Amino acid sequence: MVQAIVGANWGDEGKGKITDMLAQEADIIVRFQGGANAGHTIVNSYGKFALHTLPSGVFNDHTTNIIGNGVALNIPVLFNEIKSITDKNVPMPKLLVSDRAQMVMPYHIKLDEYEEERLAGKSFGSTKSGIAPFYSDKYAKIGFQVSELFDEASLKEKIERVIVQKNVILEHLYHKPTLKVDEIFDTLMEYKSMVEPYVCDVSAYLYEAIKEGKNILLEGQLGSLKDPDHGIYPMVTSSSTLAAYGAIGAGIPPYEIKKIITVCKAYSSAVGAGAFVSEIFGDEADELRRRGGDGGEYGATTGRPRRMGWFDCVASKYGCRIQGTTDVAFTVLDVLGYLDEIPVCIGYEIGGEITTDFPTTTKLEKAKPVIKTLPGWKSDIRGIRNYEELPENCRNYIEFIEEQIGFPITMVSNGPGRDDIIYRKK
Repeated sequence: MVQAIVGANWGDEGKGKITDMLAQEADIIVRFQGGANAGHTIVNSYGKFALHTLPSGVFNDHTTNIIGNGVALNIPVLFNEIKSITDKNVPMPKLLVSDRAQMVMPYHIKLDEYEEERLAGKSFGSTKSGIAPFYSDKYAKIGFQVSELFDEASLKEKIERVIVQKNVILEHLYHKPTLKVDEIFDTLMEYKSMVEPYVCDVSAYLYEAIKEGKNILLEGQLGSLKDPDHGIYPMVTSSSTLAAYGAIGAGIPPYEIKKIITVCKAYSSAVGAGAFVSEIFGDEADELRRRGGDGGEYGATTGRPRRMGWFDCVASKYGCRIQGTTDVAFTVLDVLGYLDEIPVCIGYEIGGEITTDFPTTTKLEKAKPVIKTLPGWKSDIRGIRNYEELPENCRNYIEFIEEQIGFPITMVSNGPGRDDIIYRKK
């Protein structure tokens, strides 16, 4: 069976933990989109890890971990990440890399930095990982697939062709040093020596695995609201964050995806710019940020303090709908145990009218939150494994959210560890 694990909101929903937990039953885990610009924080018996490119199944020795063709593959970052886990006594993971995956080039990162610098105050809040220039090149058909590393004459010829365009931009728009063919070629030969043992036809591999009845997890990065088509454009990422893209980014038929687990946080957080209706500020935000996640709400990749907000039913209902959710995993519920009352955003007021439908960006930027306050439970719920043992106000909070978003909450996470989970039968 194929399952997808994706985010309902802006990313940072706790997907890594849910993937790590479900990976125990999985034969294969596939990262199907995005690059090293976002990360998953995972806490397990080996320690605490921030993964950026590696699938979250790397801690299970029975799991094959795949970098799908939809990923923006930064080869040195991938191999530094492997070293960072094997240095902490994690066994070398079983890894496959799609021969159709495209590579983040060193100049993509430079171009990302230069563009953010040029835009100054009007920047997109990029992580400067080269993601937007990478996907721009992919769709302009001047990107480099992993498979191209194995035909050196054609590769060199293509580098010569592509850098003519890049050098015009570097010289005349950014006033920066230009690129040299030999330097890029030599770098790519280093990349080849690193990645060569792992390269395979991933789509063919997965086709056989599906026929054999293997359990496959598709792991997405970020969340619905960062999707370039359906998110808060233009403050989005550059590849689709939706489960539907899992079929494309892994190379499998769409009808094989039987279960879509959409991860939703018990409050809201976001990294980067863009409309965020339920956002809170000052001491209230600082307190939630400090208590949040495992060790606080800071980006797994950037270390940036996340923007904080209360649970947004409008955004989450939309985020779950656009993913095609079959199950909601509700995370970091334990964090809210300090509050006497818990505000929830149940609607948006736009131009004097109240809506529960998530609007396009121009309207979203004018939206004000409609808040309903629920009583808190004022206790530590970590360690509880049975739903009925949760405090009544805690269950009421979960059931209120479930009713508002209209999708079944079947898993409740109440701590950072792999086993801090309550399964709820629906």
